[in-house]
Amino acid sequence: MKKIGFLLAMLVLSGCAQNPGNQAAPATQQTSTANSSDETNRARIHTELAADYFTRTQYSVALEELREALSSDNRYAPAYNMMGLVYMELKEDKPAESNFLRAIALAPGESETHNNYGWFLCTRNRIPEALTQFNIALANPLYPSPERALTNAGICSLKANNISAAQAYFERALKRQPNQPQALSQLATLYYQQGRYTEAKTLLARYFEVSPPTAATLWLGVRLARQTGDRDDEASYGFQMRKRFADAPETRLLLNGQYQ
Repeated sequence: MKKIGFLLAMLVLSGCAQNPGNQAAPATQQTSTANSSDETNRARIHTELAADYFTRTQYSVALEELREALSSDNRYAPAYNMMGLVYMELKEDKPAESNFLRAIALAPGESETHNNYGWFLCTRNRIPEALTQFNIALANPLYPSPERALTNAGICSLKANNISAAQAYFERALKRQPNQPQALSQLATLYYQQGRYTEAKTLLARYFEVSPPTAATLWLGVRLARQTGDRDDEASYGFQMRKRFADAPETRLLLNGQYQ
């Protein structure tokens, strides 16, 4: 899985000041509210710029934008969440974790921050803590994209070798979002390992409809085609592997005929 791309799909970049309400307020209060709104809006803009730099792996510039965001509004939770992601990619675990925790303290109901912090914990092999964060995210009935946390929880469960839990998470993710790419590829792999070749092939076909192939998914396609006797698919997937992923470990297995 391409971790950076997957993490960016989970960013929380929205966040605006609450409306002051319909009642008239004194002029000084109105000015204070307007200033607060302007500061939060500046923080939002700088956070969105930071996310853009993050996608281009320009981490130092992203951090500069986030510092500008927090200088405008030091209680803007999405900026801390974004900063946690940047430090995570820089392998600076202490500031990454402290920023995720600060974001959660400021906005405890924001499921995507729990999801991002959970992914950080999972990549650091802190599996029980990670699953706790994913489940906090999922407990929010207003979470608009629970398939993200469900997929991450499945991947994290695989790291703990809890296959049944991983499968349940992936199946739940696909019920919520039938075209979630990572859930499709991961569940297809599990079904292949269980000998459920027809189901695995169906999931893999859906994956290729919504996401570019990887060496791993093409390799799964080759092995599924061999098991189901589909020589055309086997040849097609193998050709793509040799052409697009010549140096991948999976391609070496293909060339050596190591299909198991």
